[in-house]
Order: sequence, then structure tokens, then C-alpha cells
Amino acid sequence: MAKASARHILVDTEAQCEELKKKIESGADFAEIAKQHSKCPSGRRGGDLGEFSPGQMVKEFDEVVFSAALNQVHGPVKTQFGYHLLEITGRTD
Repeated sequence: MAKASARHILVDTEAQCEELKKKIESGADFAEIAKQHSKCPSGRRGGDLGEFSPGQMVKEFDEVVFSAALNQVHGPVKTQFGYHLLEITGRTD
């Protein structure tokens, strides 16, 4: 079964999500941005979500995590919780 590991940053607005993505793309550390800004409890761990299988996260998450390129920042991804930046750190098929 496929598995992936990822980290994310959860914020309230698409604009804030875009702003944080620009900072990361300009060299800011993903984990530090997550600790400072993410509304998810995983923010304390630098946004680390650990390893999970398809169906364990919301559909919008799965669509990105199980198809997009590794080690790049993806998003904003809108879910019922808010707007996410995602970085897929590993994946197995």
C-alpha cells in the first residue's frame, strides 16, 4: 500500500498562505514558518505529519500528497480546515 510523509502549514486565508509560500521559496525555513504560523498542533513539530496512507487525510490533501513532486512546497490547498502549504518529504508505492 502507498504511504507518504509530509509536513504542512495551516492558516486561515489564501493570502497568508501565498505570503508564507513566498518566504519559504526565498529561503525561509519551512519548519520555522510552521512553528510561527501554523494553526495545526503539528506546527510545534515544524509541521511534520509523519507517515500516512491514502484516505487518512482529507481528500484535497491526498490528491496533492500522492501525486505531486517531492521536496517542493505545494499550495495553497483549501480544505474545510483552512489553507495549507504542503511539502511531501517521502512517498512509497
